[in-house]
Amino acid sequence: MTSPKRLHIGLSLAPTWLSGDAWRRADSNVEGLFTSAFAIDLAQRAEAAHLDFVFRPDVSCLPVEMLESGPGFTSLDPTILLAAVAQQTSHIGLVSTVSTTFYPPYVVARQLQSLNWISNGRVGWNIVTALQGHENFGLEQMPDADERYARAAEFTELVHQLWGSFPFEALTIDRANGCYADTTQVRPVNHEGTYLKVKGPLNLPAFPGTRIPLIQAGASESGRDFAASVADLVFAPTPDKEAALELRRDLGRRAERHGRSAQAIRLLPGLSLYLADTREQARAVFMQTHGRMNRARKLASIKEMTGLDLADWPLDRPVTRADLPVVAPDASSRTHSSLLRRLIERESLSIDQLLLRPEVISAAHWQVVGTVDDAFEQIADWAASGAIDGFIAAPGGSVESLNLFLDQLMPRLVQAGLFREGYSGSTFAHHLDEQG
Repeated sequence: MTSPKRLHIGLSLAPTWLSGDAWRRADSNVEGLFTSAFAIDLAQRAEAAHLDFVFRPDVSCLPVEMLESGPGFTSLDPTILLAAVAQQTSHIGLVSTVSTTFYPPYVVARQLQSLNWISNGRVGWNIVTALQGHENFGLEQMPDADERYARAAEFTELVHQLWGSFPFEALTIDRANGCYADTTQVRPVNHEGTYLKVKGPLNLPAFPGTRIPLIQAGASESGRDFAASVADLVFAPTPDKEAALELRRDLGRRAERHGRSAQAIRLLPGLSLYLADTREQARAVFMQTHGRMNRARKLASIKEMTGLDLADWPLDRPVTRADLPVVAPDASSRTHSSLLRRLIERESLSIDQLLLRPEVISAAHWQVVGTVDDAFEQIADWAASGAIDGFIAAPGGSVESLNLFLDQLMPRLVQAGLFREGYSGSTFAHHLDEQG
């Protein structure tokens, strides 16, 4: 009998269980959100469950209109926060999000390599091109997707060159002869490209014996091709198994076109978990979380992504494929727009039903509203079908959902042979390369 393939599992440090109205619950600890202790506690619990990594998403702007009803996009700087987490953990991977559109590559290379030294080789880089925030970085407008990804490709290659410009092996630390480093091995990169110009070398050596894995979140055409060329992991919205299977196959084909193996790239969709002891309780938590949804804002978002104006739509009239404009608008997120159109094309839903689907209320991630058994069965099914290589957990609705994920769902996955019983190494790259 063939053993099941072991999954790679991460936990989002963005407190999704505080989204919607969940922050109003007495046990939410929302007051501690801007302390390092908040993230350290989560990371330590995730490490006790032997997860591959914790992951801190990030944006570089603040939509103030969202702030009245919840913490929204507020957060500490992810790389600084993970430096604090590194001091209180020893094995779990630490994935920071840094934009290639806004930041200088020398700074990014230095920050991530610094964190790699502080954590003893546990860093990962979530590469984003960003969708908003250009006003905060002196840009008149956001570059289009093709330009953002072209810059991201050059940026990522340059960061790798900077990491290699000062190899660890250059350190001789020869006290007797007074030679600290072999400078013939430390060389400038002298990069002059389409978007970037950097001399180098980096002013600290590479951490020895491991690499810094790359994560990429784009699922558009440009995003898929970029991810297939460089990423170890792809974090992408896949609201159903068919979407995951299509993306997994496509990424494999694209990886091979870039001279990589299809297995070199792993698909880890976000998994939004609303868990409770019964399905009825889970549904109640889900509905309470989204009870004060800003309906006008969601309808405006649907119009921006699909061109469909539902402001005066009858409540009893389903929204169908025939109602969609023939030509979709140029939405800020092509991926989200296409997934929402796909949902409307596949299902006839009332407005109230549509407004509660993940393509509308969140970033179109895979969603389970139910019990630990329900979540386990879906994960096992998706894994057996080859749709996923793991997932990034984003528990929602309540702290109890987070507790059920770590304390009950993870042990079930271990028992079924779908996850490791313990760490066999102490670097993030080792966790990803570890064979089941």
